[in-house]
Parts: sequence; structure tokens; C-alpha cells
Amino acid sequence: MVLPAFAQDGAGLYQKNCAQCHGADLNGGNATSLVDGIWQFGAENSYVTRNIKFGIPHLGMPSYEKTLSDNEIRSIVSYIRESENNAGAQKPPTPEELETMDYDIHVETFADGLEIPWAIDFLDNNTALITERPGKLRIVKNGVLQPEPVKNTPEVLHEGQGGLLDVAIDPEYDKNSWVYLAYSHVLPESGGQRPPAMTRLERGKIVDNTWTDAEVIFEAPHETYRTTRHHYGCRIVFDPLGYLYFAIGERGTAEHAQDITRPNGKVHRIHKDGSVPKDNPFYNEKNSIKSLYSFGNRNIQGMAIHPATGELWATEHGPMGGDELNLIKSGKNYGWPVITYGLNYNGTVITEETHKEGMEQPILYWKPSIAVCGLDFYRGDAFEKWKNRLLVGALKYEEVRLLQIEDERVVHEQVILKGAGRVRDVSTGPDGAIYVVLNNPGKVVRLAPKPN
Repeated sequence: MVLPAFAQDGAGLYQKNCAQCHGADLNGGNATSLVDGIWQFGAENSYVTRNIKFGIPHLGMPSYEKTLSDNEIRSIVSYIRESENNAGAQKPPTPEELETMDYDIHVETFADGLEIPWAIDFLDNNTALITERPGKLRIVKNGVLQPEPVKNTPEVLHEGQGGLLDVAIDPEYDKNSWVYLAYSHVLPESGGQRPPAMTRLERGKIVDNTWTDAEVIFEAPHETYRTTRHHYGCRIVFDPLGYLYFAIGERGTAEHAQDITRPNGKVHRIHKDGSVPKDNPFYNEKNSIKSLYSFGNRNIQGMAIHPATGELWATEHGPMGGDELNLIKSGKNYGWPVITYGLNYNGTVITEETHKEGMEQPILYWKPSIAVCGLDFYRGDAFEKWKNRLLVGALKYEEVRLLQIEDERVVHEQVILKGAGRVRDVSTGPDGAIYVVLNNPGKVVRLAPKPN
């Protein structure tokens, strides 16, 4: 086996620093194999690099930040990748059966061959809508993915983390047929500069596989649009009183999360037609964005309403080591970037403060970050023991976690799905099954109790 020069450098460094745990042939020892296609803590090069540099302390993996340079770490990663290729390593298929503490679960593919699927919601017992980030809205009817996407959906900016994001069905869909979409909206180019973009919400109806009667229900002031291409948010949920909540990430400009004259880094509350409730907490503040409900949020990627209490819960992408679960309340400041439990991705300090008067503490934070994405309280009957427990997806760790919450505290956490793909969304279906939207591979899987 002839390795590229950079990987050859990594081979020697690997033997010196890593072989004792992961095996001289990378096939595992005291620690896991690196050539079996399974990556428990993030498969992408950036994740592997950070895991080597900063370690995974709670599992006993040391950090090499002080003993290896960034170039040396990259050469080790290059050697690992070359070794993977030479070993023919492939990601194992999604398991057909799972064992959890409460149930044996049957896993089946619900929809396959999707292009970066982002969200799922259900029109009725037999019909699901799935967004694909490049800009397509897909329909699954009676278990079959329809070949043609919905026509005439809004144009999106599919660049970076932008594109067609969330889809949500009106709670009174059977009466009004409204469907809600969140997406990255770009302004026209001007002067050859990179055009700015921001998250926008629209509602419409699907008639003869065509998006019709479209209404923009939220569009930020154009002067607040950003030329960055990440941290758009965005999830949409409805509370029992009919209010619509959505979140916009801080768009890579951290200080905007503390500025109530900016839409980014916030949770918003509006009526379903886009009008703004006059009792919103900053409605009467000068120059404020009237729809604001909370602020100091970095990049919310999961939102859910508790079925029993009507409370709004959210999972938020933090920096490295700062993912959060928050209970969102009116007018509260969730601290970003003034307080955080995380570091910059290069390991530098963002702030020394984790607490500050007037700023909320997370209900739970994950350190290291699992890249939380997708959130739902289990609301079905198929998994009776899990009623009102919180389903949390994770992109980096490729997991679905189940959290038991009592008195605003997480009292138990277990992983019910691992390694099937990057979990983008998780949702309770009308049949009581759990539907998991995956990236790499682009598919949706259905989790249901294994028949006796």
C-alpha cells in the first residue's frame, strides 16, 4: 500500500500517538476501530480533527492540542481516511431492529433517495410532506414517495446552510388547508456584491400538486439581511392558543443576538396570518422587531410544544461544547454570546462567563456538542411509556435521544437510535410511530414497536 506523502507523515504520527488504543492496524484495541465505517462521535473530517485536538474527556480520550500541531493532526486524519479507503470501509446499513430499555423496535425505510431532506410533517394519516434543502417539497402518499415534487414552491437560496428548511401543517388544516414553509430568501444582486439573505416564512395550499394561494407571513426588514450563508434556524411550531413560533439563527453575527432591533438570534411569535400579537414582549420598544419573543439564541434547530403544558422548548446549536436545551419564555434573554458553556471551534475562549444576572440557564447542555437538530415531544400511543418524553436528534453523533423531563429538569436520557445517519428531524407520526429524517443517507426511517 503506497500512501500519499501527507498521509505517510500521518502514519508515523498515528503509530506514536494513537496505535496503543486504536490498534497498529487501526482495527481497534482498547478503543474502537477506525476502519469499520462506524464513527460514533462525528464522521466528517472536521469532527475527527476536533476530537483528536480537544479529546473526548468523559470517555478517556486525551486531547493532543499541546503535543500535535494542526498540520500534524490533519496528516493523521489523512492517514486514517486513506486506510479506510484501502480497507473498503463502508457505513453499516441501518439496523432493522433496535433494543431500548423499554421497547424492542422495528426500523423500516419510509422514504429513500432524498436530496438533503430537512423536515417532515403530516397532512393526514396517509400523507406526509418532506422538504429537501435544495428547494423541493416532496409528498409521500400511502407509503410511496411521489416522483414529482410540488410545483411552484418559493425560490430559495441553496447555499451554505440555506435552502428550503421547515414545513409545518396548520393545526386546523382540515378546515383551512394551510401549509407553512421556512426558507432562506435572497435579495437581488446589486453592484456585483454578494447578495444578502435572511430566513422568510410563507404559507400556501397544495392543489393538484401545485403550491397556490401563497402568502408571505414573515419577511425581515431588508436592511437586516446578512451576506453570510449559515445559521438560518428555522423551525415552526404552533401552541394550543394558535400562536405560531419560529426561530432565526444569529446568521454568524453573534452580537446581533442581543440586539432587539435585529431579527436574527431570536425566537419570534406571530399569528398564523403573519400579524403580530400586541402583547409580544418587545412590541412597544422603540425600533424593535415587533415579532420577537426571546433573544440571545445562537441557532435553534429544534422546537416543540409540550403536549400537556403548552410550553415552548428548543434545542440550540452552540459553539464547540455548548449545545443547549432551553425552555423558551416571553422576553427572556438566553445569553448568547455573553454567556456560554462552549468554545470557538479553534479552541479559543468566547467568554469566561457561564452565568449572568438577567440571562437564562439552559435546562441541559451537551459537552461535547452532539449537534442537536430536530425536536418533538412524543405524542402517540404506540410507545405508551414514552408519552410526553422529548425526542432529540443529533447531526454529529447521528443519534435520536429520548429525554424524560420532570419539573423542568432532565431526569433521564437514553439513545434509541445510533449511526443510521445525520439526524435532521424527528417527529411523531399520526400512527404513533417515530419518523426520523436522515442526511447521509438522504432518507426517512420509521420506528415502531416490534410486533410480538
